[in-house]
Amino acid sequence: MGAIVGKKVGMTQVFTEDGTRVPVTVIEAEPNTVTAVRIPDRDGYAAVQLAGLPTRERKLNKPELGHLKKAGAPPSAKLAEFRDQAPEAQIGERLTVEQFEPGQRVRASATAIGKGFQGTIKRHNFSRGPVSHGSHNVRAPGSIGASADPARVFKGTKMPGRMGGGRVTQRGLEVFAVDAERNLLLLRGAVPGPRGGAVEVRDDG
Repeated sequence: MGAIVGKKVGMTQVFTEDGTRVPVTVIEAEPNTVTAVRIPDRDGYAAVQLAGLPTRERKLNKPELGHLKKAGAPPSAKLAEFRDQAPEAQIGERLTVEQFEPGQRVRASATAIGKGFQGTIKRHNFSRGPVSHGSHNVRAPGSIGASADPARVFKGTKMPGRMGGGRVTQRGLEVFAVDAERNLLLLRGAVPGPRGGAVEVRDDG
């Protein structure tokens, strides 16, 4: 299989036997329930749908509760489909972090932290202007288009605006350790999203 929905707990560091410090992101992933299986003959594509992040029943509506109850899943805050994963999975099956192993390459998807309205220096990594001799172009974006021709600003020009808050997928992450007793998955490096946010982890093979 190699797919699970979890919650980002935060970052910490782990020391190996030779004293090397390794930064890791801790993902808490309680057992997920398979709530649907998509097959090409019927749905046009192959995928498996997982329910994760247990929540209170009152936070879900009747259609959501009915869908989960039909698969024998507890009230869950997150439903996610993983394409081309586990065609042999059965509805109602429980999946845990034990399906991963140290050294395995995975990808993590989550909603990035929103940064709000930002300028071009932070949003697009522009360089600032000179700060001496009365310069008035310190953090301004500079020229954004010609004057007479074409007499407009082209679409797609890098300018200030809302930054972050979109879906981000980080590929090539390494599973550093798996703690099946506490339902924890330790990934080497940083993972998108805020602390407490939902994270989808799948095999990156």
